[in-house]
Amino acid sequence: MSERPRQLAHLEYLGDATRFAPQIHALIPKCTLLEHFAPAEVRLLAHFMDVYRAPAEAEIIREGDDGDFMLMLIEGRVEVRKRDRWNTSQVIAVVDAGKTLGEMSMIDGEPRFATCVAVEPTLVAVLDRENLARIIVEQPMLGAKILMELVLMLSQRLRATSSRLLALLDDQSFRAANLL
Repeated sequence: MSERPRQLAHLEYLGDATRFAPQIHALIPKCTLLEHFAPAEVRLLAHFMDVYRAPAEAEIIREGDDGDFMLMLIEGRVEVRKRDRWNTSQVIAVVDAGKTLGEMSMIDGEPRFATCVAVEPTLVAVLDRENLARIIVEQPMLGAKILMELVLMLSQRLRATSSRLLALLDDQSFRAANLL
């Protein structure tokens, strides 16, 4: 197994996710990443993940930090916070069990886009880049499935974000036209 991420050292390490596989499998209806996974595939994936417990108010991911891992919420809720141009932290989302966070940094190695803070006691399963690479080598069918689901999920998010941006631009153009 790969080394545990130093950014998670302040959280309680509960071991590999194998014993949490039934809980993770139960999340399939809520989890875009796992929606096409069979129970055996979830158990296999869990073997490559670690689980951590975060108390309420614990920072799990910090905006601007390096990060080569993603999280899947097993239990709890997390606020996603982004700093605005005045450096004020703004809540941009609240995510529940079954959702994933941190995929972009795991894939592209860029700094974290936002800060994620546990709203209540939270369990997270962690998949890092090194273990994703191990899955691709050792379990190529599972690796391909994970990559396809990540690409699909990120593509859907990009489309939703682009639609919101266009709506904002249209609204801004409408307001400007009405001021003239």
